Amino acid sequence: SLAYLADRDPYDHDLGFLVHCSFGNGMRIAPCASYRDVIVGTANQLAKLFNPRIGTILSWPREVEKQGWPHNTIMDNMINLEMLFWAARNGGDRRLFDVAVSHADKTMENQFRPDYTSYHVAVYDTLTGNCIKKCTHQGYADESMWARGQAWAIYGYTMVYRETGEVRFLNFARKVADAYLSRLPEDLIPYWDFDAPDLSSGEPKDASAAAITASALLELSTYVTERDSSHYYYDQAEKMLEMLSSSAYKAGDTKYAFLLHSVGHMPRGGEVDASIIYADYYYLEALIRFKRLQEKRSILANL
Repeated sequence: SLAYLADRDPYDHDLGFLVHCSFGNGMRIAPCASYRDVIVGTANQLAKLFNPRIGTILSWPREVEKQGWPHNTIMDNMINLEMLFWAARNGGDRRLFDVAVSHADKTMENQFRPDYTSYHVAVYDTLTGNCIKKCTHQGYADESMWARGQAWAIYGYTMVYRETGEVRFLNFARKVADAYLSRLPEDLIPYWDFDAPDLSSGEPKDASAAAITASALLELSTYVTERDSSHYYYDQAEKMLEMLSSSAYKAGDTKYAFLLHSVGHMPRGGEVDASIIYADYYYLEALIRFKRLQEKRSILANL
C-alpha cells in the first residue's frame, strides 16, 4: 500500500501522482476517513518540499547534490498540485492551497518562453530565490519543446483554473494548449519532442503526451465560453482519442497495456517506443471524460 507515504519525509515530488491518482479516485468512488487521512497526510509531506523564498516545490529532492541543482522545479510537478488543493478543501491546512497557487504562479513566470512553449526544468538560487537556469532533463534540448512537458502544462493549468477560479490560469492554459496544437503532426500524436532533429525519418511518437492532452482539452472545452473555441478543443481531443484507439496505437493482444508507442526518457534510452502506465491512466481518464460529456454530465462526476 502507498499509505506509508503520509508518514514518511518526501523522497520524491511525485506524491500527487502516486496518492491522488489512487486514494483520490478511491475517495470519489467509495469515500472513507482512512483514504482522506492518507491524502491529507501525503499533501503535508509534499508541502515540506516547498521553499517560500522561491515559491515552488522542490523536484527530485534525492537528486539535488547529484545534479548540482540547488532547487529545481520540473513541469511534471504541476500535476501534484491537485492533491494539495483537494487536501486544503477536505480538512487540511489552508496553507496547502496557498502553496499550490504560489507554485503555479512561479512556474508560469519562469518556465515558459514568449511563444508559451515550456522548459522542462527551472533551477533556482536558494539564497536569492531567483531563477538561474532553464533547461531540460527528458527533452531533446534546453530550448526544445518536450511533448509530455507541454502536456503536463496544459493539464496542470486547466486543473489550477478549476480549483481557483482565477481567470489568469484559464487564459494561460489556453495559450499553452494552442502552442501545442499548432505544431502537431497530421495524426495529432506528437513526436516525443517537437524539436527533435529527425521528425521526418523515424523519431518516436509519444502516446502518453497525447492521452494527457486529450483529457485536459476535454476539461478545458467546458470552461471556454466562446462556442467556436470550446468546440475546437473538444474536437481535437476526440480526434486524438480516435487515433489512440486505432490499430496504430492500441496494444490489443500484443501487451498487457492499452497503448503502444510512448517515450519515457529518450536521452537516457529509457522506455523508448514503449507502453507506459501513465499513458494508459490518462487515456482511460480521457475516455471516461468523453463519455460523460456525451451524456451531458460533468467530466468530474462520479462513475
